[in-house]
Amino acid sequence: MCAMTTPLPSPRLNALATAVPGHDIHQAFIDWATPRLTDERVRAIFARMTARSGIDHRWSVLPPTAGGGSPVAAGGFYDVPGLPSTSVRMTAYAEHAPALAMQAIAKLGDAFDPARVTHIVVASCTGFVAPGIDQILARQLGLAATVERVLIGFMGCYAGVTALRTARHIVRSEPAAVVLVVSVELSTLHLSLADEPEPLLAMLQFSDGAAAAIVSAAAGGFELGEGRSLALEDSADLIRWDIGDKGFEMTLSGEVPGRLRETLADADVQRDLFGDAGAPSLLAVHAGGRSVLDAVEHALAVAPQALADSRAVLARFGNMSSATILFVLADMMARGATGEGVAIAFGPGLAAEAIRFTAS
Repeated sequence: MCAMTTPLPSPRLNALATAVPGHDIHQAFIDWATPRLTDERVRAIFARMTARSGIDHRWSVLPPTAGGGSPVAAGGFYDVPGLPSTSVRMTAYAEHAPALAMQAIAKLGDAFDPARVTHIVVASCTGFVAPGIDQILARQLGLAATVERVLIGFMGCYAGVTALRTARHIVRSEPAAVVLVVSVELSTLHLSLADEPEPLLAMLQFSDGAAAAIVSAAAGGFELGEGRSLALEDSADLIRWDIGDKGFEMTLSGEVPGRLRETLADADVQRDLFGDAGAPSLLAVHAGGRSVLDAVEHALAVAPQALADSRAVLARFGNMSSATILFVLADMMARGATGEGVAIAFGPGLAAEAIRFTAS
């Protein structure tokens, strides 16, 4: 006689909220970067690329100057010889990252009950502080000292997916668990002195943002399904994130969209990500840039509208590293999307992380 087995719970993304700072620095960066390109032909190319970036706004925790100027203006955060050191930037991270994360958590409203939280999973790759953001948030939120903490650091843009997958695993193993998931990224702390178009275009993408979510076995929200990981061969130098003396130094190769398009067009890769049914009706794609979204759209042969949520997030907020994918899911949740879906993000490696979900 076979023993009866207890079915595993169905973890669900019950609630999701987002927050960005109030300082829009997108045009100020363009105005700062353009004169650094001394070749008129290169400057014209840069102008065309910025106009076609698909980004209207990017937000920074760095405050305006007394005269209302941006961080690169006279008297701004970056107005020091040789730019601020990494230690100065990490001091700013320790101040602003918890505050921005708390804004996102506050927007969860009644969905967040500190007395019910059993676990906290935090993703952040734009700064380091110890005690970590997980401990800082737990203390500020008044969470129980017994709450289990996970800090996912320095994974880059796909860490938001990893945080959701981690929360799903927790709930599947502990059905009564209530997991607070937080992603907070302060990408604008890492401006560097560049005078070539490729690094300037890379910096043009990035912005600050935070997202907070509740994952549990309770009804409501998006059901979280299986995860998938994919590491591309011979791609380790296409996206890099190195710690330098003047902040974290981003390398974002222009080859990335082409490699993604080539990989995602492969039938075996699509079968692994989506199953035999092909791409689902809901595609939450990391808004890593217009060219990245174009590459995914063409590789999967989907209609432009399929990535509308991702393009809208890119336009309003830019690339907020690991928080970006959560912003896309938040837009889907807010508009009442229904159907089968996949959330997928790309980052250092070059690698992709994905998780399936069902919106009902």
